[in-house]
Amino acid sequence: MTSPSALRYDTYYHIYNRGVNHVNIFIEERNYFYFLNLYNKYIEPIADTFAYSLLRNHFHALVRIRTEEEIIKTLRVSKTLRVSEPSIQFSNFFNAYAKAINKAYGRSRSLFQHPFGRVPVINSTQFYRVGLYIHQNPQKNNFVEDFKEWKYSSYGMLLFSNPTYLLRETVIDWFGGLDQFTRQHADWVAERESTWFPEDDDD
Repeated sequence: MTSPSALRYDTYYHIYNRGVNHVNIFIEERNYFYFLNLYNKYIEPIADTFAYSLLRNHFHALVRIRTEEEIIKTLRVSKTLRVSEPSIQFSNFFNAYAKAINKAYGRSRSLFQHPFGRVPVINSTQFYRVGLYIHQNPQKNNFVEDFKEWKYSSYGMLLFSNPTYLLRETVIDWFGGLDQFTRQHADWVAERESTWFPEDDDD
């Protein structure tokens, strides 16, 4: 199996990963919040986040890896923060979460598949489709009848004005405003329109 390319600076990606052998990576509700707290610690300093969805045995995120200059500026603001090259930073994030889950539930095996998935997002249409796909994923995988009811995705966070590290205004503007954002989410993304997505995305 060919190793994927390292994450590039100033590049948009659809990032995804799942539990090894489809094992659940979220066992109870508190795990979702712990995952997001670690994400904020490890990933927010190196990447802008536009959308995410956390499901029982996998997750998706739409991000832009920041430029080296932006990351250096973040390091200067937070003198205690230490970050690695972007691909390694994601690996450190997964390892930190896996260690916590293993300790909490008496596990000793790998939690995530290796390597984690990353697909460059190269144009505005793909950005739009990936965002829809990520938000619709809980319904696609039959976790809920309506994806808007899923608590562990960015869909609801993007609709309201609560503080968030998500680039809310950028996403809403990309969709053409809040009304268009909600209206266009009714446009179901079919697999044939999603050729850049992982083929094995099922529960």
